[in-house]
Amino acid sequence: MTSTAPEARQGEDAGEPHGEEAASWQQRLRRFGHSPRPGIGLRERLVPPYARPGAQLWAVLGTSPPLAARLVRWSAWGGPLLVALVAGVLRFWNLGSPHALIFDETYYAKDSWALINQGYEGNWPKDIDKLILADPSKVHVPVDPGYVVHPPVGKWIIGLGEQIFGFTPFGWRFMVAVLGTLSVLMLCRIGRRLFRSTFLGCLAGTLLAVDGLHFVMSRTALLDLVLMFFVLAAFGALLIDRDWARRRLAAALPVDEEGVLRPDAGVAENLRLGLRPWRLTAGLMLGLAFATKWNGLYILVGFGLMTVLWDVGARRTAGAIRPYTAVLKRDLLPAFVSTVPVAILTYLVSWTGWIVTGKGYYRDWAQTEGRGGHWTWLPDWLRSLWHYEYQVYEFHVNLTSGHTYQSNPWSWIVLGRPVSYFWEEQPGCAASETGKCSREVLAIGTPLLWWAACFALVYVLWRWFFRRDWRAGAIACGVAAGWLPWFLYQERTIFLFYAVVFVPFLCLAVTMMIGALLGPGADTGPVRERGLMSGDPSGERRRALGAVAAGVLVLLIIWNFIYFWPIYTGTPIPDGSWRDRMWLDTWI
Repeated sequence: MTSTAPEARQGEDAGEPHGEEAASWQQRLRRFGHSPRPGIGLRERLVPPYARPGAQLWAVLGTSPPLAARLVRWSAWGGPLLVALVAGVLRFWNLGSPHALIFDETYYAKDSWALINQGYEGNWPKDIDKLILADPSKVHVPVDPGYVVHPPVGKWIIGLGEQIFGFTPFGWRFMVAVLGTLSVLMLCRIGRRLFRSTFLGCLAGTLLAVDGLHFVMSRTALLDLVLMFFVLAAFGALLIDRDWARRRLAAALPVDEEGVLRPDAGVAENLRLGLRPWRLTAGLMLGLAFATKWNGLYILVGFGLMTVLWDVGARRTAGAIRPYTAVLKRDLLPAFVSTVPVAILTYLVSWTGWIVTGKGYYRDWAQTEGRGGHWTWLPDWLRSLWHYEYQVYEFHVNLTSGHTYQSNPWSWIVLGRPVSYFWEEQPGCAASETGKCSREVLAIGTPLLWWAACFALVYVLWRWFFRRDWRAGAIACGVAAGWLPWFLYQERTIFLFYAVVFVPFLCLAVTMMIGALLGPGADTGPVRERGLMSGDPSGERRRALGAVAAGVLVLLIIWNFIYFWPIYTGTPIPDGSWRDRMWLDTWI
C-alpha cells in the first residue's frame, strides 16, 4: 500500500521552486538528450494525481497488472464502503439499548415526535417519559406550543426515524445512527481526496469509526451529530469544488510546443469559472447545519474564508500576478451568493412547519404584543420569527446555571470532563467483588485517539505555518471553526459532546501525522531524490520504521475503543471493571 505523505505532494504552497518555472531550460534541452530532474508540473500542482500502490506490492501479492488496475479502481469506493459497513454494524448493534430517554433525548425525542405529527413542538407534561417507554401508543401529542431553543432541522431528521419505526428508543435513534454511518463513508472519501490516497482516506474513516464520542453520539438522539454530518458534507462539497475549479483553470491555460502546461497571467486573472454547483451544495449543507444548531453559523464564516483563499491559491498557481485582486473581481461575489444567501434561505425554509401551522410558540407575537412599530411592512410571520430568535439568543448567552457535567472548552481536547448520559447500578452481580454491576453510557472520545490528536494538531499547525500546506490549513480551519467559538462563551453552561462537530477533522489531523510517519511512497515523483524510493536501503528502512510506528498507534487506538466499549454502550460490567476504565478522577 502507498500513502501520500505530506512531503510528497504540496500543491501550490510547498515553498519550493515550481517545476516548469525553475527548470524551463532543462525541459528544452531534452531534445539534445538532457534528462531533467523530476519535478512537479503545473497540471499536477493544480490537480494532483492520486497515489497508486507500487509495483513491488503487486509483485509480492502475485497480482497481474490488469487485475491490479481493476483493484485500484474498485478500492476507491470499495475501501470506504467496507469501512462504513463495519461502522454501521457497530452503531446499529443493539441500538435500542438502553431502553430509556437518556440525557437530552428527553427533549429532542419528544419535540421530534411533535414536529413530525403536527408541524410544531408541543409543551409536554413533565412526567410523560415513563408512559412513552411503557406504551407509546397511549401518548398524545400536546397541542399547546412548547418553547424550544434550537432550530428544527435536526428534530425533523430524528422525527423521520420515529415515523418509520415508532416512538421508541430505536426509532428516535435510527436516523442519527444512519448519519453517523454515512459520515464515516464521507470522511473516507474526503480523506482520499484531501491526501490523494485511498489508504489514508480509509484510515481517516476507520479512526472516526472507532472514536468513542462519535460512536456514542451516533447512538443518541441529540442534535450535535446531525450538525457534524452537515458540516462534514459541506467540507466535502467544497473540496470537490476546489478540484473542479482548478481543473477548469488547467483546461484554459496554454500548452507550449513541448506539450507542457504553462502559467498565463491573462487566463489566471480573467477566467470566469461560471456556475459552481458544488459550492451551491456546500451553501445548502451549511444552511442545514445552521438550521440544526446556531453554531453552524460560525462554521459558515470559517469555510467561506477558506474557500476564498483556495481560489487565491489556484489563480496564483495558474500565473496570476495579482491573485487577490483577481479573486475580488471574479470569485468573491459568486462565492458569497452561492453560500450565504443559500444558507439563509435554507434556514428560513426549515421553519415551514412553524410558519404554516400558525400555532408554534411566539407564532402570533406580531399580531399581539408586537403590533405597531417601524417594521409592520414585513410579513407577520417574519417579525414573529425574528422576535422568537432574539428571545432564544438571550436564553443561550445567559445560560450560566451550573451542571454536574459542564466543562470548559480548554479541557475538551484532553477529554477533561466527559458527560454521563446514562447510569444504572445493578445489584446481585456475581462477577463483581462488591456484588454490584454498573451500566453507563459515557460521552467520551477514544482517549488514545484524542491524545494523539493533540500532537497531530501541533504537527498540522507547523505544516500550515512553515510549509504552507493547504491541506493542513483546511484541517486546522475545520477544528477552529467548530471549537474556537466556544471560547467566547466560557461562562455559559457547555459540554464536551459539543466537540463532536470537529471530531472528523481531528481524525484527518491524526491521519496526516500517520502519513508523515509512513513517509512518501515510491511513486511520489520528486521525493525520489531524497532517498525515499524503493530500492534505496535508507529509504526502505525509513518506511519500515514508520510503518511499524504508525501500525502500533492505530492498533492501540482500536484496542482502546474495544476496551471502552462497555461504557460506550451501557453494557453491564462489574463495578471494579467500571472503575478500571475511569482513568481520570474527572471522568466520574
